[in-house]
Amino acid sequence: MPTENELLSNVDALLEQVAQDDLPPPAERRRLREAAGLSQAQIAKALDTRREAVGNWEAGRTEPRPPQRAAYARLLEKLAERFPAPEPEAPGEPAVPETFTAVPAPETPAPSAPAAAKPPTRPASTTATRPPSTSRRPGAKKAAAKKTTAAAAAVDPRFENGPLAVIDADQDGQVSAYCVGGLVLDVPAKTIPALVDWTLTEARLGQARLHRNGRDADPILVLTAAALERYGLPAALSEEERRHGRIADSHKVVKQIKRAGLQLTQRGFGPWARVYREPEGSKRRCVQLCILPWNALDAREWDKKDDPQLPTMHPADLARYLGLYAARVMTPRGTTATTGLELMVALRPPTRAEKDEATGEFKRAFNDDALTALYPVVECEVPDEHPILKDKFARHHLRTPAEMLMEEPYDWCRPLTDEECMNQFLVTVDINMSFAAAANSLTVGLNGPTYLKNNPKFDASLPGSWLVDLSHVDLSRVQINGRTVDGDRLPSPFTPKGDRPTGPAWYATPTVAYAVELGFDVAPIEAYVRTQTGRYLDAWYKRLRDAYVATMADLGVTTDLQGQEFLDAMARSKQVDPTMALLATAIKATAKGGIGKLRQRSRGQVPYYEEYPALKRETWRPDIRAAVLASQRIGLHRKLMKTAAAADLYPVAIGTDAIVYPSPGPSPLDVLPHTPEGKPVPGTFRLGVSPGMVKHQGTQTVLWAEEQFEEHGAVFNIANLIKTDQSAGEGE
Repeated sequence: MPTENELLSNVDALLEQVAQDDLPPPAERRRLREAAGLSQAQIAKALDTRREAVGNWEAGRTEPRPPQRAAYARLLEKLAERFPAPEPEAPGEPAVPETFTAVPAPETPAPSAPAAAKPPTRPASTTATRPPSTSRRPGAKKAAAKKTTAAAAAVDPRFENGPLAVIDADQDGQVSAYCVGGLVLDVPAKTIPALVDWTLTEARLGQARLHRNGRDADPILVLTAAALERYGLPAALSEEERRHGRIADSHKVVKQIKRAGLQLTQRGFGPWARVYREPEGSKRRCVQLCILPWNALDAREWDKKDDPQLPTMHPADLARYLGLYAARVMTPRGTTATTGLELMVALRPPTRAEKDEATGEFKRAFNDDALTALYPVVECEVPDEHPILKDKFARHHLRTPAEMLMEEPYDWCRPLTDEECMNQFLVTVDINMSFAAAANSLTVGLNGPTYLKNNPKFDASLPGSWLVDLSHVDLSRVQINGRTVDGDRLPSPFTPKGDRPTGPAWYATPTVAYAVELGFDVAPIEAYVRTQTGRYLDAWYKRLRDAYVATMADLGVTTDLQGQEFLDAMARSKQVDPTMALLATAIKATAKGGIGKLRQRSRGQVPYYEEYPALKRETWRPDIRAAVLASQRIGLHRKLMKTAAAADLYPVAIGTDAIVYPSPGPSPLDVLPHTPEGKPVPGTFRLGVSPGMVKHQGTQTVLWAEEQFEEHGAVFNIANLIKTDQSAGEGE
């Protein structure tokens, strides 16, 4: 016969089994805890679990599992006895306080899983309360309900846990996935193939397409050092592995992947590895791995290069950082430059589904506003190592402006005049996201080149490259707004070094159009133009602009700040939130790198004049990069001219988008021209956070500059050395 203790144990087991489905809704769990005055940490300590787990239970992101589930149910039961729910209000009585209830998420059946790895479930609703307001705007409740409904509808149930997760392991070997919003998932996978399959079937990670004709982003798993150890991967790549960018195919993890029927891309298993199964119809089944200890997130782009933060960042903070980047820009695809280029494609997909009227079936069609095909390249537009230049020049020949399109940003400096040396300071202002701003509203070519010969007439509406002689353009005494500007103290707008052209040279359309704008005649000798045009980069610019402005607002720098308020807010922004500061840097690097990727050069992995992978992309378009850089330089020169006309103020150095002015005081407010009402003079540099406006980069003394000139030479460019934040990159 069983003893009394054994019978009681059997009863307790039954009670525990019943408790599996005896939990109140998530909102009620939170109410009971708050009514008792308990913290999530206190409950986590009592149940021997993490505080994040308790938060997930209360938010309905996950459900407790045995043995904590029964204990948690008993706690809630006892609290409910002491703190019963308030009686429902009678019909017609005012609701005090107001409650805001989220729309129930659509129920999606979860795949089967072992009992020890129960997938997270969503609650029917989540309710949050706020204190009653003393005044009520008519229609406020209806507007709030509409806003809540729209927000709930915006969450794709397929990707309800966000675009990515940071995979980490504790000392006991328990693997956790840190997602956006503080969500933490328990990961049952013991191997990399199992981790990939768990991600594809249970994790509900990914990001919905940015354009209706695009495709959804693959989920990303960021692996920490602890996760690498847990899954049998090396903590760091060897010298040979770094050179090849991958671990060897003989590694046990690569063998596990192949045995599981999974595949790797041609890049193999490297810092950014793609592991996939064959698609199911039109549904992709691919997971991207971002391996943090293998330098997947380069400190020069994603971090502070002089003081890296990511290696020691908590997984939850890293998930917040990358999750915000994904939400505001897109899911990372590798470097910031690669992501910037992929963002262009995501916002302007090359193809769409089109119904065939004859058969009723859908077929692929090309979009008119996108880059859809590879076209013949133009000799003057390509870099030196391009295959088309093979046997054209001697091995070490330096092409001249008449042989190569040299549209680059400014790198210019001049000696200070005696009058300028009377000032005490040199103040440097920097243009916010100058390359992105230059891309805004820029018309670029979308198809292949058309050759125009025999002195064609210049047409500013045709993007392309023009061989034209601009050496006759004399800006030494040009009139701007009725005032004479000393053009000899300004760089030439037609060359990156600021020198006056000496003969025929290749220019992008914006440069030639600027010569016409200044009132000079132009006579092209020949040209390569694109007849199918569009504002391909507009959506790209707007996406990055909104991301940057929103991030700077989180740092306390908003678009309504002007003058000293803006300067003070910028000075404080680096200390407000280090993670958001990293995000702002990554967004700027995405804009700059994306433009550079349009003319990606060979990385030395192949000899000169041999094909390299970038040349096979439809987005390898050096003519578009040249147009953006020309637009940036011309826009900068236009503001230099108007500033000189308004205040007789001339720069002494320019480095990309950093402009150095002699100043009687250390602040930009001491030098930038203003109207009698205190507003910036129209057309000149204006302080502000929006792309195209300027911020304070740094201040040095004139004496310091003279010492630099004595040491390095009279034309040494000091623009990028005058920085308040020495960790900032060169230009944006």
